Amino acid sequence: MSESASELLRRIFGYPSFRGQQAEIVDELVGGGDALVLMPTGGGKSLCYQIPALLRPGVGVVVSPLIALMQDQVDALRQVGVNAAFLNSSLDFRAVVETERSLLRGELDLIYVAPERLLTDRFIGLLEQLIARRQVALFAIDEAHCVSQWGHDFRPEYMQLSQLHERFPGVPRVALTATADQLTRQEIRSRLGLEQARVFVASFDRPNIRYLIVERDNPRQQLLAFLAAHQGAAGIVYCLSRRKVDETAAWLNTQGVTALPYHAGLTGADRQRHQQRFLREDGLVMVATIAFGMGIDKPDVRFVAHLDLPKSLEAYYQETGRAGRDGEPSEAWMTYGLNDVVIHRQMIEESASPGATESPRKPG
Repeated sequence: MSESASELLRRIFGYPSFRGQQAEIVDELVGGGDALVLMPTGGGKSLCYQIPALLRPGVGVVVSPLIALMQDQVDALRQVGVNAAFLNSSLDFRAVVETERSLLRGELDLIYVAPERLLTDRFIGLLEQLIARRQVALFAIDEAHCVSQWGHDFRPEYMQLSQLHERFPGVPRVALTATADQLTRQEIRSRLGLEQARVFVASFDRPNIRYLIVERDNPRQQLLAFLAAHQGAAGIVYCLSRRKVDETAAWLNTQGVTALPYHAGLTGADRQRHQQRFLREDGLVMVATIAFGMGIDKPDVRFVAHLDLPKSLEAYYQETGRAGRDGEPSEAWMTYGLNDVVIHRQMIEESASPGATESPRKPG
């Protein structure tokens, strides 16, 4: 590992050394290679592209699907002296123009862009100008599992990101995800044109998470008893339906637990407000469908509870992996009953019927 990368890690980010495969990934990208990185939530994926972006000439272009996450990452980078910015629909026209000017003037180390904006003629035009001056350090495609049509976080715009390789073949690319499923991994490589990329798979063992599964009896009272052992701690309670989310959050508040609902049926403003409160306040419980979770950068989530059986083992791993990102002891708790299996089978059958228009794993 080059000394400059290690020095940068210590000086800017305050870490004494790289963890696991981070050093190898940084080396690969600094040298101009492509990489696919599968690393568990909390494993330090961001550093894998932030360090190379700072070491290579030009700006690192990061494709990120979540506006709130972009804001948080840019704020954190600015606090440690990195010139970072984002372009997404939350900015007014004046702010967009000023950010674009900073980009063209070479003032930015990292620019976070929503996939929809990156694929516009306007942004592609900016990239062409920068590429002509050799001022793009790398492309980082975060939450790369969004390319998978079978995933509950599927984003159709991700399917078009192969354009980056087709238009700008000389710029290294890294795709990053916490999804370990073999089928999804192959889909990412195929759809993003990363067949020749080096693949880095970190250990997905999370020894700090204790798993507890109980047979469903009186689920609300069982949940309340579980939460009583986590008073004052932040956590997530997953439910299968929007209605159950709303009802569970309302009931928890009557029991003295500060709980917020989150699902795709809420307005964008409500979802963003609830997410910001969860990220920035202590001791909140988020009751949510699977619409909540991707890119949630909160290290001190002490528990993840499931009132319904998750859609798959992969989904369960992703969802419970949002607990204990700081390495401290955390719990994954779930109630189950035979009715869960019946409901899932009905959903699968409905999705497979000729008139079906929704995926069985469509976001909540």
